[in-house]
Amino acid sequence: MRVAIIGAGSVGGAIARGLAGRGLAGRTYDVTIGVRDPSRPDLAALAAASGARLAPPPEAAAAGDIVILALPWAAAESAVRSLGDLSGRSVIDCMNPLVMVNGAISLAIGHTDSGGETVARWLPGAHVVKTLNQVGAEIMARNDHLPRRPVQFVAGDDSAAKAKATALVTALGFDVLDAGDLSRSRILEPLAMVWINQALLRGKGRDWAFAAVDAR
Repeated sequence: MRVAIIGAGSVGGAIARGLAGRGLAGRTYDVTIGVRDPSRPDLAALAAASGARLAPPPEAAAAGDIVILALPWAAAESAVRSLGDLSGRSVIDCMNPLVMVNGAISLAIGHTDSGGETVARWLPGAHVVKTLNQVGAEIMARNDHLPRRPVQFVAGDDSAAKAKATALVTALGFDVLDAGDLSRSRILEPLAMVWINQALLRGKGRDWAFAAVDAR
């Protein structure tokens, strides 16, 4: 399965490292990271550590069976629109529409819309799945040290795209719970704010995640 990660910041880099050597049915994910300048020395180190290739974003997206969007929200629209036609493709949106309001991190969209639904409008015809937005980057890269498997919720309208996303998120070490259709991004993005509140404002730090504790 070919995976394109658009963005090589903390989240994109963590997902690339987390997928290194992992896959399905004995076949590892083939990862390409889409970046504006593939010649940057720090990106060469990421590629070496993750086994990923580097390519310009449109080229990376064109090669991916799954396209993962890992961009800062302020730059996301122009970057996503530059990827070209992704009709029929599976797209994982792991972004949160974060902005600063009166010196505090807040969501720019909510209640009647979401970042996930906005991304779907930017990419008409693509099958957008919201996930990997509910935890810090470090836990995406590695979580096998936690006493319980962390949980990630997925939301999307296309069952095949959700299945691909579920398999990838499971390969990253998460339990996966289906949150419903893409409009459920409206509750998953605020869930990310709960994580941010505890991690950054309440002193819990970044080395933790939500888990589902089942009585069965």
